[in-house]
Amino acid sequence: MILVSDGGGSPLPSLSRQLSPGDVNMDLTMCGLLVERAEELARLYAEHGNWNDVQDIWFDERLSNRSTRGSSQKIYRVLTSRFKNAPTALPNPSILPAIFDECQTTRDKAQILYLYLVSDDSLVRYVVHEYVARVAQGKQEPLDFSNETLIQILDRLEYSNGGGFDYAESTTERWCEGFRSVMREIGVLDGQQTIVGDPPSIGDVPLLVSMGYSYGVDGDEWLTEPRGLFYLFQPEDRWEEFFDRVASTDAWEYLELHGELDLRPTDGPYSWVQDGGAV
Repeated sequence: MILVSDGGGSPLPSLSRQLSPGDVNMDLTMCGLLVERAEELARLYAEHGNWNDVQDIWFDERLSNRSTRGSSQKIYRVLTSRFKNAPTALPNPSILPAIFDECQTTRDKAQILYLYLVSDDSLVRYVVHEYVARVAQGKQEPLDFSNETLIQILDRLEYSNGGGFDYAESTTERWCEGFRSVMREIGVLDGQQTIVGDPPSIGDVPLLVSMGYSYGVDGDEWLTEPRGLFYLFQPEDRWEEFFDRVASTDAWEYLELHGELDLRPTDGPYSWVQDGGAV
């Protein structure tokens, strides 16, 4: 991860435009966030504590419901990859069911699962970072997710071996539709036909997770580089509002350190889960 400036002094997370070919996958064409399936896997993991048991139960239940094994394997592989490869800054999958129980809407759950997708999928992360830069730079209609704009972004990707993004047009278009479906699930796009979006409203629970993720991944600089808010396309002029919202809960508090006001978790970033909720 490289931090670059948008030209206005505001740092934003970015990726080198060079990725290894093996870093790029097109699984988004079929899977998206799959909130219900992901929640089911998280609950199985919380109950059984290891992925081997979860896998056995998952496939037994799928086959008994006449699902095809190939489809079940793909969904299982994609979703568990997001959980297994999640950074420690995100909640351990074992506590996700308790977090989901605090959520008010499916969108709340989707915004949380979206952070796991971005962390796990290099191509999605690359494209999200490009849109983060567009928002920070104040571009007109920065959240334009038309095929034309998405393909322009993908075409700028260079592999470390010197090659470029090169998939069949139909595959790329399906990927673009899959990416838009994720944007709809997290509230950026409104409606099936909409291609230009706005920063989504963030519920209390996904906000706490986004702030915990930002705090855990960016160290002491997290207040100027709140990764979770970047990834949800929130402009800088709204950050103070979000900081005040979490400080109004029992989970976070403002502290004066070295003459400056700082925002910190009152305990661990996700201690509010064990404490029965903080909102």
